[in-house]
Amino acid sequence: MRSVRRVFPGPVLAIDGVDLNIAPGEFVAILGPSGCGKSTLLRIIAGLDKADAGSIQAGPAAAEHRHIGYVFQDASLLPWRNALRNVALPLELRGVPRAERLAAAAEAIQRVELADAITRYPAELSGGMRMRVSLARALVTHPTLLLLDEPFAALDEITRQQLDQQLHQLWYERRMTVVFVTHSIIEATFLAQRAVVLTRRPARVILHHQLDLPERRTAGLRTDNQFSRQMRILFEALERGDGKLT
Repeated sequence: MRSVRRVFPGPVLAIDGVDLNIAPGEFVAILGPSGCGKSTLLRIIAGLDKADAGSIQAGPAAAEHRHIGYVFQDASLLPWRNALRNVALPLELRGVPRAERLAAAAEAIQRVELADAITRYPAELSGGMRMRVSLARALVTHPTLLLLDEPFAALDEITRQQLDQQLHQLWYERRMTVVFVTHSIIEATFLAQRAVVLTRRPARVILHHQLDLPERRTAGLRTDNQFSRQMRILFEALERGDGKLT
């Protein structure tokens, strides 16, 4: 992304001159205060919104083979479909035969450790379970680029940490490119290889920080002194950008 700018009617300048490089297989967290333009930036990366200025370009290999998975803040499941059929939906829309798509959906549900709830409907699932289904639905197409917009923000802390651990494991095994929007400094530090901190609207990049932590993350890392030092770097960047932590 080069000098990306987005203006909404009003006019409201949401994003102003953002430069961002993301390498294949990299896990990048985007942090910033509420309303600063993080979700807008993610939608532009996904092609769901268009920049008013600047350019977005994928490398030749990425452009040819890019498959995008998107996990929204809300699980957005179809209430009349059980977990299996919700996860199979992207493959159904692609015309994948029934037996093949259901087998792939069952495998994706297994990967997010939800096999015992495969026939349940969304109303029968907890918030954390619904987000697992949403994550499985994004993974079922084997995306090379996975975009997540604060997917665990509404969950309790224990469930959130469990899902963070699970997402890290999936990334570690599959090595897809991940861009993860979050308000949480702890979450960004635990998950990402690199953190990008945005200022208050209009969003500008105030920090690109390569997290000095082991590639393999475990629950115990959160109590490590180095983990605290990395969190402090992100916290200070948010303060410099006049960030309001929520």
